Amino acid sequence: MQRKLRIYYTSDTHGFFSPIDCATGGSVDSGLANCMSNFQHSGNTLVIDGGDTLQGSPFTYWLYSQHRDGDCVPARLLNLGGYDFITLGNHDFNYGKAEIERFLDALGAKCLCANVEGIRGVEKSAVITLENGLRIGLTGIVTHYVNHWETPDNLFGIKIGDTFSAAKSALDELKAQNVDLTVCIYHGGFENDIATGKLLSATGENQGWRICQELDFDVLLCAHQHIPVENLCVNGTYTCQPPDKARQYITMDVTVDDRGKVSSRSRLCDAGCAPLPAAMEYLAPLERETAQWLDTPVGHLDTPLLPEPPLEMAAHGSLIANFFNQVQLEASGADISSASLANTVKGFEQDVTIRDVVSTYIFPNTLVTLRVDRRVLKSALERCAEYFTLGKDGLEVSETFLHPIAQHFNYDYFAGVSAVFDLRRPVGERVVSIKCRGAELAEDKSLTLCMNNYRASGAGGYEVYRECEVVREQPTEISELIIEYIDRHRNITVDKTKWLEIVQ
Repeated sequence: MQRKLRIYYTSDTHGFFSPIDCATGGSVDSGLANCMSNFQHSGNTLVIDGGDTLQGSPFTYWLYSQHRDGDCVPARLLNLGGYDFITLGNHDFNYGKAEIERFLDALGAKCLCANVEGIRGVEKSAVITLENGLRIGLTGIVTHYVNHWETPDNLFGIKIGDTFSAAKSALDELKAQNVDLTVCIYHGGFENDIATGKLLSATGENQGWRICQELDFDVLLCAHQHIPVENLCVNGTYTCQPPDKARQYITMDVTVDDRGKVSSRSRLCDAGCAPLPAAMEYLAPLERETAQWLDTPVGHLDTPLLPEPPLEMAAHGSLIANFFNQVQLEASGADISSASLANTVKGFEQDVTIRDVVSTYIFPNTLVTLRVDRRVLKSALERCAEYFTLGKDGLEVSETFLHPIAQHFNYDYFAGVSAVFDLRRPVGERVVSIKCRGAELAEDKSLTLCMNNYRASGAGGYEVYRECEVVREQPTEISELIIEYIDRHRNITVDKTKWLEIVQ
């Protein structure tokens, strides 16, 4: 006799709950409310989320800056969608332990995260029996790279252990309970190319491929990379991954036959254009409040700051990045600054609203100032120079920054130092000049460099920063610093310096 399980799986929704584009105010065919309207619940279904729910949109920025005393909106929404299990994503730690516990206290679903200790409401594993008698063992894990990215204050009282070893221990415990099917919800992705198996990264941030090769979960639900993956089987483990911002969800149908053999098929499903009525009824008044707040005028710029294609901005400079660096330099008092841009950037018209700010600087980053010298700067700038390659038609973005995902956000724009990249030279030897205040920077000269806390952790290929002295950490989110800067200055002249020269 065959017994079947249907899984509805979302992940990396990043606060995109309703079908409203916060950058424009218009409707879009995405959002968690739209995904949830497609879930058909029964005694043989599970609804699961893979984390990164609490952060990532202007709406969640409003929730945590203006609406902290109200309902825990993300929990209330997942309850309306009938979620059974979740795990935590790395960005769910961005608001600290108390906010995670508030979320879990209000959540009807169980939170499984076997490598996390110290958070009330987090369990290592669970065993459930479906209506058809199928006995399922589930666990969850989050990438341990949270320890590199997150601020110490947000991790106070929390311990995040090694991802792989926690998954192995949980699997052993589940097998001892004679389950028919094992499921791992993993907030992490694939370190290997899923088509060829070629190793792409050995950092340990993503270990999905290793888990499939060395452990024998029946189902591995991946997340974190925002790469849409459906109907993939690696070494006998059925795996998949939805994209970010609730554009799509996964439907996975799993069958266990009378001999215990597992088979499965998963598919990516569009969110659609029909939101769950109960979700929209709940969200509508909150969205109206958010819209009013977002459209509050803050100040005036002397020029529009509009995005161009990422390659153009990286090669020729971006006034958006110059402006972010301008804010960071004043807030930190550092000598020099670096900033990065999201893969997709809204930009600013001359009259700036809060909507412009939180839609253009979308990360919940804080500011960190490090002490650096020429060696450190050269290493960081060489990583930036690696962004470029010379193709037959001219300048192109290198494969390193495009696969396994587009990583334009890992290219940094500097202010306070002028650099020259000679792209005719090999990678690692392209930075031929670093000048500060018009003079070539001496080897023994020490400078203070401010950047976001994500980059200061060494993430994105900037490991050299991990060895630097931390001069100052500022807990205020950079988006708030931008709002405060505009509000304080009102009429702003944007730095128009071209800090980079490229030779090709």
